[in-house]
Amino acid sequence: MSKPSVTLEDKEEKRCPAVAISEQAETSPNINRSDLPRSVPDRLNLDPSIIATETSPSPSNNGTSLLSLPWEIVTQIASHLPAQCVLNVLPQVCQALGRIGEDHLVWQLRAHKLSGRQTSFPVGAKDDFDWSKACLEMEQLIGLWTTQEDHTDRQEQVPDNLAPEAAAEVDGEVQSAGENPAEMRMDVELDGAVEVRDENMPVSSQNDLQGMEADPATFSSSSSPLEHIVLPSGHIADVNCVLLLGGEGALCASGSRDRNVNLWDLQQGSRGTLVRTLSDSGFISTHRGWVWCLASSGPLLASGSLDSTIRLWDLVAGGAARGLIRCKAAVLCLSCEGDTVLAGSHDQKLNIYDTRSAEPLVKSLRLHSDAVLCLASDDQFILSGSKDQTVALYDRRAGKLLQKVKLSSYLLSMSYSGREVWAGDNRGLVHTFSLHNNSLTPVSQFNIHSAMVTGIHYSPGSLYTCSSDRTVKVHLPCAPPKTLRTLHHQVGVNRLSVEGETLAIASVDMNVEVWRPRC
Repeated sequence: MSKPSVTLEDKEEKRCPAVAISEQAETSPNINRSDLPRSVPDRLNLDPSIIATETSPSPSNNGTSLLSLPWEIVTQIASHLPAQCVLNVLPQVCQALGRIGEDHLVWQLRAHKLSGRQTSFPVGAKDDFDWSKACLEMEQLIGLWTTQEDHTDRQEQVPDNLAPEAAAEVDGEVQSAGENPAEMRMDVELDGAVEVRDENMPVSSQNDLQGMEADPATFSSSSSPLEHIVLPSGHIADVNCVLLLGGEGALCASGSRDRNVNLWDLQQGSRGTLVRTLSDSGFISTHRGWVWCLASSGPLLASGSLDSTIRLWDLVAGGAARGLIRCKAAVLCLSCEGDTVLAGSHDQKLNIYDTRSAEPLVKSLRLHSDAVLCLASDDQFILSGSKDQTVALYDRRAGKLLQKVKLSSYLLSMSYSGREVWAGDNRGLVHTFSLHNNSLTPVSQFNIHSAMVTGIHYSPGSLYTCSSDRTVKVHLPCAPPKTLRTLHHQVGVNRLSVEGETLAIASVDMNVEVWRPRC
């Protein structure tokens, strides 16, 4: 019996499939060598010893191995691989290929290819920007929120029957500590017509950006990578706030004008399960006024209310009551860092609380001349937006106000990551700021919504916004933002929360809706 002939190429393919794939890519007409740089700079800074000992993942010496190619071609081939593969798989093939993921230029080229030629990315400072994380997030976002048809050039069209209503105000309740609830109207719109443009800052329009209107059937189809669920009825009034918890959106908390905070388990049942309505012993509801904001850090969940209190809950103990902080005015925004809770209130103050102390108030700051409406923080800085049309930058370590930026509108939502701050205002604009060298610099404004931007979430590779104009939008965070998907809602959207690849929104129709990857 004759033995089957085995060619050198067959051996090469068995020993290292990546080499065989690369050889196909090299001869593929899709790769034009003339488009590649003619010079061969040593961008990977490989030591001569590495090149000598690792010229190929296979023992082939016929000159056709992957690493025998010019590095421009190697990186060009790698650019067609998913970012996750470049970061996690190539380093396991060999040390040389692993260094492709350490080349910042490779990631910069990939990021600009994803965001498009007519955009700028990132919006803020490029120093110390996490390019690989941004590319990974952008590719995941595109894979989840676009379909094959979305990659064609299409103009976003908004049905006439979904024309947004200009929200003039938000009704609210304000109660002093120890007093009975008393209704009060908090005007959320500026008096008179004010032009929302700073003289030295152009406003970019998004009318020419490509977008895709969400069809409910898109998410109900099994071919969609996302599933859309509406949590079972748990509130009897507008849901003001929502917060994903527990890692990858395992839990969800929602706060409502029915004065309750509900805790949901999103991993139980096909539509999630209501775990409990949070309440302390002797109370029939979570708060005595509307629940206006939520924040968390580790096992700590904090809920802020217009009854002038902050209630603390232990997530490890299933949402058991952990403490009560009495404030002097309605609590409008919260932020948590470890055991510290930051609260912005209607009396123009920013209060810092230590939840471990019997007397929790650490410091009370008056950085604004009107109600504090939004907060963002980390272990060094606190950023606050107020109805007085200013943004304040406070240094926690130095204990001093660093800067106040005056705007021509006021911010309602804010998100901060790295050196970029994204915020939404009462006129539908999204503002970007660069935080660098202890200074907050306004960068751009984008006309994304037609009414106030009630929620925003930013990370290096993703941007989510929601508005009272009845839409939720998913973007790439470039300048101007590249809209991947527009979700139209029947009523206004009050808040959103993002954790991992899961999105949750709180709406005026008493519902909490969730978009999450299919199992």
